[in-house]
Amino acid sequence: MAKNRTVFFCRECGYEASKWMGQCPGCKQWDTFTEEPVIKKKMNNQAGLSQTEPQLLSDVTTDKDQRILTGIEEFDRVLGGGIVIGSLVLVGGDPGIGKSTLLLQMCRELSDKRVKILYISGEESLKQIKMRADRLGSFQGDLLLLSETNLDSIEDTIRKLMPQIVIIDSIQTMYKEDIGAAPGSVSQVRETTGILMHLAKGLGISIFIVGHVTKEGVVAGPRVLEHMVDTVLYFEGESKASYRILRAVKNRFGSTNEIGVFEMRDKGLVEVSNPSEFMLQGKPEGEPGSVVTASMEGTRPILVEVQALICQTNFNMPRRTAAGTDYNRVNLLMAVLEKRLGIQMSGMDAYINVAGGMKINEPALDLAIVMAILSSYKNRPLDNKTLCFGEIGLTGEVRAVNMAEQRVIEAGKMGYDTVLLPQINKENIGNTNVKLIGIRNIREIINSFS
Repeated sequence: MAKNRTVFFCRECGYEASKWMGQCPGCKQWDTFTEEPVIKKKMNNQAGLSQTEPQLLSDVTTDKDQRILTGIEEFDRVLGGGIVIGSLVLVGGDPGIGKSTLLLQMCRELSDKRVKILYISGEESLKQIKMRADRLGSFQGDLLLLSETNLDSIEDTIRKLMPQIVIIDSIQTMYKEDIGAAPGSVSQVRETTGILMHLAKGLGISIFIVGHVTKEGVVAGPRVLEHMVDTVLYFEGESKASYRILRAVKNRFGSTNEIGVFEMRDKGLVEVSNPSEFMLQGKPEGEPGSVVTASMEGTRPILVEVQALICQTNFNMPRRTAAGTDYNRVNLLMAVLEKRLGIQMSGMDAYINVAGGMKINEPALDLAIVMAILSSYKNRPLDNKTLCFGEIGLTGEVRAVNMAEQRVIEAGKMGYDTVLLPQINKENIGNTNVKLIGIRNIREIINSFS
C-alpha cells in the first residue's frame, strides 16, 4: 500500500514545509511545526466569492443598514454597531469565562425579534444547552439547536434551513471526514473555517465561531485563523472578579478600540452601563497612595483608581511589582522621579496596582502613577475630588494626551471638581464646570505633597 504523504504546518502562522524545522521561516517562532496529512480535495464553488465578471468600483453599491442589532448595547458597540450580514466572527476566551453564555443571551434577544438562529454545539448536548437557557430566562422566539461535529452534516443543515445567524461552539470540535487529521489540529481548524467563510459570504449568513485559547491567551490553532475571519473578539476577566470585558482585536467593520463591560451574575451576564462607577466602588477616602485617573477605551472614558505602596526595602535589591499596567513603564517613571526631583527611590520597594483588575497601558496613566507614588512616599493623601491624567517624558515634562475633553467631562459627571492635566490640553478645552490645573513639568506637582 502507498504511504500517505504528510507535510508540516506552523501552528502560529500556517507556514507549510516538507520537513520539520526548529524555527518557522514565516513567523520566526520556535518549535511550532506539527505533522499533518496532505489534503486532496476538489474546489467547491457552490458558494464562491468571485464574480463572473469584474465590476467597476463606482457600480458597487453598499447598504449602511445591513446590520442586525443584538439588543445588547455593549455587544453592539464592540461589533461596530451590530452584526454585519454575511460576516464571520471569532470569539475567544478562557474556559468558563462566559463565551457560550454571552452568545446564548444574544440568541435570546434576537429570537425575540423573530430572527432565525441556528445554534450548533460540538461540546454540549441539547439538554445542557436547555439547562443554561432556562437559567438565563425565558425565550419568546424559536431557537434551533443542533449537537453535531461533522462539518459535512452541518453544511447540509445550513443550506437547508438558511438561518440568518449561526453559532459554532466550538471550532476545535468540528471535523471534516476527508481530512485525516484529528479535530482541533491545524488542518481541521483551517479547512473548517475556510468552508464556514465561504458559507457566510456566499449565502449572506452571519456566523459566530467560538475558539479556545492557549495558556498565552491567544486563540488555539493556526494564526491564519485570525486572518480569515472578519472580526476577532476576546472575552477577558479575572476568574475571581465579577466583571468581564469584551474586546475587539480585529474588526473589518468598526473600531478595535471599543470594549464592552459585563458583570457575571447568577442569571447570566448583565451590562455595565457606567463602568466608571463600577470600577470606583470601594475606593478609600483620605488614604495616601490612592489616585483616580481617566482612561480612554475607544470612545468611552473610564475612571479607574491607581494605587501605590512605597516602603523601605529590607533586601539588597528593591522589589518592584505592577498589576494592571506595564512593569517597565513603572521603573522608568521611578527613575524620572529620582533624577528630576532628587527623591531616593533606589532603596524603596514599590507596589503599583490598577484597582478592579483593569489592564491599562496607555501613556495617559503616567501622571496618576507618579502622583500615587509621591502620595505614598510622603504619606500625604490627594484630595478626594481631584483627578489627574497625562504622559510624562524622560525630562519630566508632562505631554498632551488625546481626547482630553472627554476625560474632563466624565470626571465632572462622576463628581470630581478638580483635574490636573497637561497645560497643552488645558488650553484647548473650552468652558467647563471643573477646575482645570495645567502642568508643564512634574516639578510643579511636588508642592501638592509638601
